[in-house]
Amino acid sequence: MVTRVIVSFLFLFLIFRSNVDAANKHIRNRHPCKRLVFFFHDILYNGNNAKNATSAIIGAPAWANRTIMAGQSHFGDLVVFDDPITMDNNLHSKPVGRAQGFYIYDKKDVFTAWLGFSFVFNSTQHRGSLNFAGADPLMNKTRDISVIGGTGDFFMARGVATLMTDSFEGEVYFRLRTDIKLYECW
Repeated sequence: MVTRVIVSFLFLFLIFRSNVDAANKHIRNRHPCKRLVFFFHDILYNGNNAKNATSAIIGAPAWANRTIMAGQSHFGDLVVFDDPITMDNNLHSKPVGRAQGFYIYDKKDVFTAWLGFSFVFNSTQHRGSLNFAGADPLMNKTRDISVIGGTGDFFMARGVATLMTDSFEGEVYFRLRTDIKLYECW
């Protein structure tokens, strides 16, 4: 009787183990169903560039103001943006959409931010939006954030966007290269 229980337990364990191994192998071997690369260009309002600015500080700590970033790590600054998205790294290229959202500088001792934004497309090539959220440790060469949904051509999309700072000019301008890998495409 004890032998039967042990053999049954061993048999069930081996079946369970093979199912877990198969599931893990399936997850590791997933390839993106769609891959896209865009650039978005952020021009922060600094008190002198209202005509060209695409972002502005809307919240700042008591010791800061809304036209100059707060301290070395910009801790406490909340920035909203409506940046052009292009297919290449030229700010003056025809935009295919807008990056719209916000970022919050969220650490006192390290230069990092938390992002929540959408790519809203208005080109003949893409219609709809892609939504993103996640931590952005700015000092890393590449950073991954989550693609958490979408509309139109990107309905219910899920995936990962790898961000890379492609260019920056002080605290006024930066350009992000966004390499999007979608793993759920409808």
